[in-house]
Amino acid sequence: MDLSTLKPAEGSVKGQGKRLGRGQGSGKGGTAARGHKGAKSRSGYSRKLGFEGGQMPLQRRVPKFGFTNINRKEYAGINLDTLQELVDAKKIKKDVDLDFLIANRLVGKNDLVKILGRGTLSASLKVTAHKFTASAKAAIEAVGGEAISL
Repeated sequence: MDLSTLKPAEGSVKGQGKRLGRGQGSGKGGTAARGHKGAKSRSGYSRKLGFEGGQMPLQRRVPKFGFTNINRKEYAGINLDTLQELVDAKKIKKDVDLDFLIANRLVGKNDLVKILGRGTLSASLKVTAHKFTASAKAAIEAVGGEAISL
């Protein structure tokens, strides 16, 4: 090893290319590859989010209408026929609670759950959820089950 074979360690130096704005003799002096005039040629330039070169931005062109209630609660719906399919597949014994529904990927862990009345239920189940429709609650209790609201 001698001084003529020394190199930087692997990955320590990136190929930076030519340094900009270091005089005309460097080949990248003057405008320093920024072109002439305009916002991008100035120091401190940063483009605003959604900026389209002065054209009216999309978020201002698209009309906004209606009303969004910030207090709205979204419920993930589970129908009775879905519960009956799980009973037929022998996945449900007696109890259906949030942990069971999350484990079987029927709802997400942060979802509010509402049991809906589509289909029929023939098994007697103890169902725990945030809400029940009137028809679902009646159908669960008609076959000797129990509907528990959280």
